[in-house]
This record gives sequence, C-alpha cells and structure tokens, in this order.
Amino acid sequence: MKRLAAGLILVLASISLGAQSPAVPNWSAIEADTLKHFQALLRFDTSDPPGREREAVDYLAGVLKAEGIEVQEFSTEAHRPNLVARLKGSGAKRPLLLMAHTDTVNVYPERWTFPPFSATIDGGYAYGRGAVDDKDNVATSLMVMLLLKRLNVPLDRDVIFLAESGEEGSTQVGIQFMVNEHLPAIDAEYCLAEGGGVSRIGGVVKYASVQTLEKRPYAIELVARGPAGHGSVPLETSAVTHLAQAVAAVTKWQPEIRLNETTSAFFSRMAEISSGEEAARYRAVADPTKVAEADAWFRRFDPRMAAILRSTVAPNIVTGGNRVNVIPSEAIATLDTRVLPDEDINAFVDQVRKVVNDPAVEVRLGKRNARPGGVEARIDSEVFKALEASVRTHYNAPTLPSMSTGATDMAYLRSKGIQCYGIGPAIDAEDGPKGFGAHSDQERILVSELHRFLRVYWDAVTTIAARK
Repeated sequence: MKRLAAGLILVLASISLGAQSPAVPNWSAIEADTLKHFQALLRFDTSDPPGREREAVDYLAGVLKAEGIEVQEFSTEAHRPNLVARLKGSGAKRPLLLMAHTDTVNVYPERWTFPPFSATIDGGYAYGRGAVDDKDNVATSLMVMLLLKRLNVPLDRDVIFLAESGEEGSTQVGIQFMVNEHLPAIDAEYCLAEGGGVSRIGGVVKYASVQTLEKRPYAIELVARGPAGHGSVPLETSAVTHLAQAVAAVTKWQPEIRLNETTSAFFSRMAEISSGEEAARYRAVADPTKVAEADAWFRRFDPRMAAILRSTVAPNIVTGGNRVNVIPSEAIATLDTRVLPDEDINAFVDQVRKVVNDPAVEVRLGKRNARPGGVEARIDSEVFKALEASVRTHYNAPTLPSMSTGATDMAYLRSKGIQCYGIGPAIDAEDGPKGFGAHSDQERILVSELHRFLRVYWDAVTTIAARK
C-alpha cells in the first residue's frame, strides 16, 4: 500500500507539473532589455528606398545567436536580407510565425524635433522613424523568442520569427521572395504581424483591433484625350475638361456596400461598446433600410468607417499639360483603388467605365504592386481567442476583428492559406492628427505601452504554442 501510495503521489505530481503554465517572466528586469534592443533598432537607418536593412539584421542575428537560437538569412540582394529564427516544438501542431519588417519609410531630418534615428526618450515617449511602423513589432518579436529560449518553454509548435525586408514598397526582396522561393522556412498554421492595435482616447484604452483580412490595392488610370490648341481659345472637347468630368463622376460614385464576417463582427462589436446615436449608426450597417443614412453620415464625418463598407477609389494623382498657354492633348488621373478581398478587379474596372461613360476617356488598370487575395482569418480560432483573453487581462478592453483599408505583407501569406492576425501596441488616437503617428515627422510610442504590448504578445504566444 505504501508503494502504491508513493507511486500515486509521483503520478499526480507529474500531471501537475505537466499542466503548469509557462514560467512567468520577471517583467521589471526584462523591460530594460526590451528598451535597449528597441532603441538599438531605431538607431539603424533602414529607410526604403534605398533599402539598407543589413545592419539591423546583423544586430538581430547577433542577439539571437548569443542565446543559442538558430538563425538563417535569405536574400536577393546582400544588403537587404531577411532573417528567419526558429525554436523547435514537439511537432504536435503546425508552426506559429511571428513577422515584422525592419525597413521604414524615408525621413526629412530637418522636420524632426529629435533626430529621426536618435531613439530619443522624452516625456515617456520613444521618438524615431519606425517607432510604430514596425520596429515595435521587431523588438517585441525578438523578446518573445529570447524569453521562450531563456525560460526553456516546452512547445507544441515551432515558433518562427521572420524579420523581413522591403515591406515599404520593395516586397520583391522581402515577403514575395520568401513566399515564392523559401516558403518552407516560414510556412505556418498561424501568423502574427502588424496591422492591428489598441486605441486610446484621452489616455484611456477603448478597444483593441485585430486585423483578420485586408483590402487589395490597385491603380486605375483615367486617360483623357482631345485636340491640342492655343490656351487663348478654350475648347469644350479638351482632354483636361473630359478628365475633370470623369474625376467628378468617379468621386461622386459610391460602390455597393458589402459586409463580410470580419466587418459584420466589427460593426456589431462597435455598437456594443458605444451608446446613443453612435451605437445606432453601427447597428444600422446591418439593416438594409437604414444603412444608406448611416453610410452618408460616415462619408461626411468618419470616412474610415465608410471605407470599410465597400471598395473605394480616390483620385490622388492628376497630370496633364506643360505650359499655361497650351491645351494638352492628353491628361491622366490615377485612382488609388482599394477593393474588397473578394472583388473581381476586372469587373470593377468595367463599373468605373460605366460611371465615366465618356468615349474620350480610357479607363485602364495602372501599374502597381497589387497584393494577392487570401483566406479571411477566423474569429473563432484559438489564436483570436488567445488574443482576446490577453487583451482582457492587460487592457480590460474588448477585441474587435478588423479589415484593413491599407495593405500589409500578410496578404502574401494569406494567399498560401496561412491564418494571419494583425496586432499592435496601444496608440493615442490623438497622435495621428497631431503628427506623431506612423510615417509622420515625429513618429513616437509610449515606452510604457511598448512594455505592455510585449506582455500581451507573450501571453498570446505561450497560449497558442506552449505545450498544454
């Protein structure tokens, strides 16, 4: 009986140990490490163009290798490498991919209060190009990998970190190259990357958004032609006149409203966390008898919400003529076109032709690096549920699935069937209009929110990938 009891105690002890959650990091000690790596990454000028991610990748590789983490590099150009690091799991489940890009958009240094690559800390904020696009994700992904290794967390999945190059306009050296030539190195069931975030208004967190799909970008060109002539003799048939009428027609046109699983859930959850007329408008989106009125309000007062409802066109480039006294024979407008993920682009171009309805104006697809369509990430998946739980723990806020009106490199992974979720740290809603947001001349992030984002990321990754 004693031997039996002793054996039972050992079995129960082993079950208890096996069911324990991963070790809890010592966050106060880790924050200094996180900030050190984040500032180091901000100080590398990885502007794209020209694209010079080499120094940042060398830094990441050195940090990872020093802690015994396997690292590979893949590149089409030596100075623009992509780094892949992998922590092995048991193979019980398919891998989890953590993706972030090391390049940034360009800067005009004279417009910055603090030098754009100084990583200055002031008033609790870290300033620098890439602070919220996307070196915050690079640094937190790096720290998650380091903590998984340091704490020897047993994994049911491989956890892969892809630090990619070229996201800001040179995807042929980054994600396109990786997907087309080295997919096995990054193939996964799930991916976490940029594209979401946490909204703070007046310093108070309102909700977190997780990107589960995105629109596809195209360029549509309106090419108007007419007789050339002397500017002192106006012509009603001039190319510029035809183009102006075509642009006005396209701008007035509103494509059909179409919801999907993500946008339906987004507006439903926005209604739940809102009140009064605001909540009523969000609910009206799902009501065919009321959606037109809500849409009209959104177009005037909240264009971002209107853009979520449909495919959109925006006439952003107009060219024609080179002298004030010469009527040009050709004028061109380029429309920034963002279509819903399942939109047939050729059929959409035909719709634009019908709207323009002018034989003097050719409507055609322009040249643009159009990202592919792909699967919509499920909002009932273990990943979305893990993100929801982590957001509740650290922000005490709801999580909304979102469809990005912009574009991310997750589109290339979605085209291969990978379920992708865009996440990000808390950002003050007031920062963008004040000029402190992504791509601005004073890009910044609250250091405290960088640290909180790492905790959210850690909880989600360990829930998704750690051995149960």
